[in-house]
Amino acid sequence: MKQYYVYILSSKTRVIYTGVTNDLARRVYQHKNKLIEGFTSRYNITKLVYFEETNDVEAAIGREKQLKNWPRSKKVALINQNNPTWSDLSLNW
Repeated sequence: MKQYYVYILSSKTRVIYTGVTNDLARRVYQHKNKLIEGFTSRYNITKLVYFEETNDVEAAIGREKQLKNWPRSKKVALINQNNPTWSDLSLNW
């Protein structure tokens, strides 16, 4: 069964980015190594601070859109609730 992930990455200064993928480890690697041009490489957004998992691609895309429409304060609260130290959740991968 396929897995899909909605994730939030952060820079050291807590600029955040929300995305969706079917391979979280690969996608985080791409962001960390700046293999994807644009916002995340420009602002050095490389820390995985939050993610959710589902096996429903439509649910993952819908959740990503929902999170992207949230105000920053609500996303920060979600991260603080689940990862209060804003640790990089991908460090041991």
